[in-house]
Amino acid sequence: MAKQKKQRFEGIVYSTDSTFEYESDNTEIIESLPAKQQKLRVELDKKSRKGKVVTLISGFICTDDDLQDLAKILKQKCGVGGSAKEGEILIQGDFKQKIFELLKSLDYQVKLVGG
Repeated sequence: MAKQKKQRFEGIVYSTDSTFEYESDNTEIIESLPAKQQKLRVELDKKSRKGKVVTLISGFICTDDDLQDLAKILKQKCGVGGSAKEGEILIQGDFKQKIFELLKSLDYQVKLVGG
């Protein structure tokens, strides 16, 4: 609950005006780009994860629902867990090459990052 309030009223500290109403500028609607226009990056990451490796897919320009759907497909194909938030998908384990091939087969523009 505290996290939601913080995000909702970010930047406002206090107002003494009794008629003040907070106006948010977050009215832009994100639309999903087609798969052929998405430029995704697939990399391995183990920073702040106690040395455990995750596959990180970033660069999505889409709605949260589309991101969750793609994450679900990738997690099922790899047989592991993961998460999707803020335009990134985390897949537990080293599945860099497998995810690269899966995204290529789904017509995404994919680039491998790192060694």
